[in-house]
Amino acid sequence: MKQRLNHPFGPLYDENSRVLILGSFPSVKSREQNFFYGHPQNRFWKVIAAVFDQPVPKTIEEKRHLILSSGLALWDSIASCEITGSSDSSIRNARANDIGIILDNCNIERIYCNGRKSHELYRKYIEPLTGREAVCLPSTSPANAQWTLEKLIEAWSVIGEIK
Repeated sequence: MKQRLNHPFGPLYDENSRVLILGSFPSVKSREQNFFYGHPQNRFWKVIAAVFDQPVPKTIEEKRHLILSSGLALWDSIASCEITGSSDSSIRNARANDIGIILDNCNIERIYCNGRKSHELYRKYIEPLTGREAVCLPSTSPANAQWTLEKLIEAWSVIGEIK
C-alpha cells in the first residue's frame, strides 16, 4: 500500500567529511531502526567496510564510527515521497532533501549516489540548486542481484581514493 512518508532521520556527517553518499529513501527496515541501510541483505556496510579495510560494523554506533572515521557523510536524496514498502520503483511525488546543511558545514569534495533512483532524483532536484555533479554508483540493495559483492566493492572503491 502506497503511503506518503517523511524522511525519519537526519544526515550523518562531521567537519571531517569529504565524500557525501546519497541513497534514495530509507527502506522499511531502515525506518524501523531509524538509521541508514538497516536491511540485513543490503550490502552497503559490507562494501564500505571492505573499501576502507575495516571490520563490518554490527551496531549503529559502529556504523556511525565507520562512516565518520572514513571521511564520509550519509544522507538520502529524498525528504518525502509516496512509496510502497521499500521499492524505489514505486516512489512518486518526491521532494528533495536540502543537502546544503552538509555542504555548508564540511568540505565535500565528491558526491556519490547509491543507485539510479537516488542519482535520477539528485540530478532532477538537487544538482540545479548546488551546481555540483554526482556520480552514480551501483546500488547495494539486494534487489540489484546482478552485481556481486566483489563487483560492488570494486566499483565503490572510488570513494576510498579521496582523503
